[in-house]
Amino acid sequence: MPTFFDVQQWVGLALGALALGIQVWALVDALLTRGDAFVAAGKRTKGFWLAITAVATAIGFFHLFQPFGMFNLIAIVAAAVYLTDVRPAVAQIRGRGRRGSSGPYGPW
Repeated sequence: MPTFFDVQQWVGLALGALALGIQVWALVDALLTRGDAFVAAGKRTKGFWLAITAVATAIGFFHLFQPFGMFNLIAIVAAAVYLTDVRPAVAQIRGRGRRGSSGPYGPW
């Protein structure tokens, strides 16, 4: 029968794997995006975001069993900033934005 500590370790590993998946997603998206789209969207350069997401992914890999460590939390925030701020802006430049869904107060 698993102890509370065993369950706690498995939950920590699952959260660390989820965080690593988010960081890898941000890195792969930054790799597959054209460099000029970042500048056209008014964001930093592709090299900057590649460096940020690569470092975040490396930190997430090395701190897989510590999802609430200080460095891993910073890495999760960096990947989340890319995915929630940079990726939608670049997607509109790439032509994959939400052009078709428009509400009464603008796009949604």
